Amino acid sequence: MAVLDTDLDHIFPSSVLPPFWAKLVVGLVAIVCFARSYDGDFVFDDSEAIVNNKVAGVVGRADLLCALFFFLSFLGYCEAFRESNKEGAYSSTFWVLLSIFLGAVAMLCKEQGITVLGLNAVFDILVIGKFNVLEIVQKVLHKDKSLESLGMLRNGGLLFRMTLLTSGGAGVLYVRWTIMGTGPPAFTEVDNPASFADSMLVRAINYNYYYSLNAWLLLCPWWLCFDWSMGCIPLIKSVSDWRVIALAALWFCLIGLICQALCSEDGHKRRILTLGLGFLVIPFLPASNLFFRVGFVVAERVLYLPSVGYCVLLTFGFGALSKHTKKKKLIAAVVLGILFINMLRCVVRSGEWRSEEQLFRSALSVCPLNAKVHYNIGKNLADKGNQTAAIRYYREAVRLNPKYVHAMNNLGNILKERNELREAEELLSLAVRIQPDFAAAWMNLGIVQNSLKRFEAAEQSYRMAIKHRRKYPDCYYNLGRLYADLNRHVDALNAWRNATVLKPEHSLAWNNMIILLDNTGNLAQAEAVGREALELIPNDHSLMFSLANVLGKSQKYKESEALFLKAIKANPNAASYHGNLAVLYHRWGHLDLAKKHYEISLQLDPTASGTKENYGLLRRKLELMQKKDV
Repeated sequence: MAVLDTDLDHIFPSSVLPPFWAKLVVGLVAIVCFARSYDGDFVFDDSEAIVNNKVAGVVGRADLLCALFFFLSFLGYCEAFRESNKEGAYSSTFWVLLSIFLGAVAMLCKEQGITVLGLNAVFDILVIGKFNVLEIVQKVLHKDKSLESLGMLRNGGLLFRMTLLTSGGAGVLYVRWTIMGTGPPAFTEVDNPASFADSMLVRAINYNYYYSLNAWLLLCPWWLCFDWSMGCIPLIKSVSDWRVIALAALWFCLIGLICQALCSEDGHKRRILTLGLGFLVIPFLPASNLFFRVGFVVAERVLYLPSVGYCVLLTFGFGALSKHTKKKKLIAAVVLGILFINMLRCVVRSGEWRSEEQLFRSALSVCPLNAKVHYNIGKNLADKGNQTAAIRYYREAVRLNPKYVHAMNNLGNILKERNELREAEELLSLAVRIQPDFAAAWMNLGIVQNSLKRFEAAEQSYRMAIKHRRKYPDCYYNLGRLYADLNRHVDALNAWRNATVLKPEHSLAWNNMIILLDNTGNLAQAEAVGREALELIPNDHSLMFSLANVLGKSQKYKESEALFLKAIKANPNAASYHGNLAVLYHRWGHLDLAKKHYEISLQLDPTASGTKENYGLLRRKLELMQKKDV
């Protein structure tokens, strides 16, 4: 009969070092590993998760928070067994309920967190309850009557805890599905090509190959990549592919470990292996494609929790090895060597995450066939102004994945800026044919068509963009520019007004409204729009400049002067700001101040013909005044 083993110190051996020193050593090692990137840039997903995220940047710490509450939940469940010997069933129940709650919090951080409840159940049955699978199987085969009185099956406490875990897990999942729905997110073939394979055999082989790759990353984390999709791992389409050897090696090791964990006559060995395998396998299950399709081939982040199981198994293995050899110093040296090599790899990888350029380029040697790697390098180069190099990487991304619409869109944008409009139009047209709901590509296609004077096609493209993305202020802004070019002033104003309604800080749309109303002689309306815009964006110097021009024409010189000076203070090197302030002073009769700002404007931009002409008129006027005085 199985007897509960609540001596957790026997299951979890205490550290060689005192607790304080053990924590200090772990903390110092962590600092050494990650110190290189503490002041690094926000890279890759950080831009969306943290920099541009208005709800909370803590979402960028989902994996770490999930791991924190996962371990707290497990430790809380362990505490239930310690307390059961001290204060009775009530205290034990409290810790089980707390463990379920912490598991729910872990799931809210990341869905993977819910697996801690399964781990707790396995821990309770196989580790604490010392459930011996081999013994049970033998009794079933021999129809042993003692099976009916098996103590573990009659253990009311265990059944009660299992009931709490099952009902708690079901309740948590129900709440999650009620809030977020039961359907999984929609993924594309490039995200997880194996899951789209027609043959079940091909899917099974590739899924198992992915498992072996994950196992290899735990054993030898040398080839690391920020993204493993888009051709990074070619599909295995035949059993003759040499990579199936990796599957065989993985299952040979796993089956051996599982047999030892469930059937070994050594109870201590059985429980340690069960705990290690539980931590290794159970948290990985949501990423296994067994229950639902996931949006990645390999994701290093999902190995964060399973790495605990790997560490348990590795430690147990070296411990068992040291008992059967006299070369204990050699074993200790090997363990320290492995720790040092992994620390070194962590330091190197930490440095690669300091900037996007280092991160993306580090992936080239790991996944040279990954179109997304080339795309991100191209995007990084384009952001730095190196368009020529960016074009090369974007073209390679499209070559590797001819349906990569985002690469086509970005490449089309660069070609548009370089006035290579025909090729830009071809790329953007192809992008919207491949993905008809790609709103950004429709808008960019409209901009190119507008530049090619194909106004009807441009308007249609803008309308398609707005159809697929209702709240698209930039598209309304560009549509307004099209209408302005066609002298459809009312339509232009309406489009820009829509842009500002959707995005009140859209400075360009506000500016264009002011300028159009100014140019068409609607000074009062232009002034009203300008004041409305400055209330929303009070520190925008371009809006100050536009409104100052309107006020100057309305002969509100003092207020116009104040806005001009404020705009110049914000942007002192804008030649037009000084030039137009000079015009204001010229009209106002402050000729010396007008002369001063004309001269500053011409120093900043000597080619400004209008400023030169006005400055010439002012000088002739000053000369005539001097002659009269003489």
